[in-house]
Amino acid sequence: MKSSDFVSLLADPHSRRSCFCSLLPATSLLCLVFFVGSAFIAPDYKEKFSIWGMTDTLQNLKFNKCKNQCRPNGSDALPEGIVAKTSNLDMRPLWGFPKKNESSMVNLFAVAVGIKQKDLVNKMVRKFLSSNFVVMLFHYDGKVDEWKSFEWCDHVLHVSAVNQTKWWFAKRFLHPDIVAEYGYIFLWDEDLGVESFHPQRYVSIVQREGLEISQPALDPVKSSELHHQITARGRKIVHRRIYKHGESGKGCDGSSSAPPCTGWIEMMAPVFSRAAWRCVWYMIQNDLIHAWGLDMQLGYCAQGDRTKNVGVVDAEYIIHHGRPTLGGGDGNETSSLAEDRTSGRKSIMNTEKISAPSHSHSHPKDHRVDVRRQSYIELDIFKKRWKKAVQEDECWVDPYLLPAEQ
Repeated sequence: MKSSDFVSLLADPHSRRSCFCSLLPATSLLCLVFFVGSAFIAPDYKEKFSIWGMTDTLQNLKFNKCKNQCRPNGSDALPEGIVAKTSNLDMRPLWGFPKKNESSMVNLFAVAVGIKQKDLVNKMVRKFLSSNFVVMLFHYDGKVDEWKSFEWCDHVLHVSAVNQTKWWFAKRFLHPDIVAEYGYIFLWDEDLGVESFHPQRYVSIVQREGLEISQPALDPVKSSELHHQITARGRKIVHRRIYKHGESGKGCDGSSSAPPCTGWIEMMAPVFSRAAWRCVWYMIQNDLIHAWGLDMQLGYCAQGDRTKNVGVVDAEYIIHHGRPTLGGGDGNETSSLAEDRTSGRKSIMNTEKISAPSHSHSHPKDHRVDVRRQSYIELDIFKKRWKKAVQEDECWVDPYLLPAEQ
């Protein structure tokens, strides 16, 4: 048959229908032979088909569907529904289940403590527990049992490691996934007076003001030490910057946009939102336990504009008693090492000269000078690490640099 005749045959509806009808029995027969034959062929060639990828089609489709899911590292062998991604610091009974409490503890207060400061710590713990906070004590002197005389002892968490700082404890025991349920994390020193401080009112203020990183102001009259002007209590509810005259353009005015003029708090009594703490925790260096230099970079964790989201709360203030802790002698002395770190190496030499320990065998060596020296060393290391990280990360853009500086 010529091709033209074949085309004309298909063009005729009646002819096309008869053609298809004649092909249908043959097609059905071929399909039947294929399915019957596959029943005998499949067992023998299953391994070959697997190699060719034919038996893995469904698995591959499932993998392609799920491979982009965000899974915690190491959880790949588990079904998604069984993975517990976060935890908390709530204590659980050995049997039964705790009753549901509508006013569940949603904020965390953590403080590094020594038994010599028990009078101040007792007042802090009582106040925060009464405000329904989870309370965690970091014992840097190892004396945990001596706190058992306080009725609240069994209601707080105790972690002990001798001669470690609060930043050492925080890096190891306050991972963001552990404290993910708490709205605010208070990470304080122990030598603070809280007679005029109300935790719940403080939280209400920072929520209303949108402060992701904050601290209570210091009473400038009752505090024995006031290192930085920006931390002094003012007449406002909250302040976010200071104004002061300085030579060679080093002062602070309304146009200042960088720490310590604005976007800055001291590391004595910081308060972090959940989101800010997740960022700050990653910035804490595992081996730099004094955290010097961290304060100047906290603004990068402010979840936005540091000039707005970082501030000092005047309405809820505390007192800084300035008692020495790590490396110190008598816990009731006033620290002789209260110099502003910005005074530099010169202040260390002066302090060493004034506070050099006596060689008398009746007094233990005072290591506060050694602690301060190590703090300056770590400050220098942190600055160099930050600079190196900025230079090596080609994808990171500094949000606080002007376009001409980038």
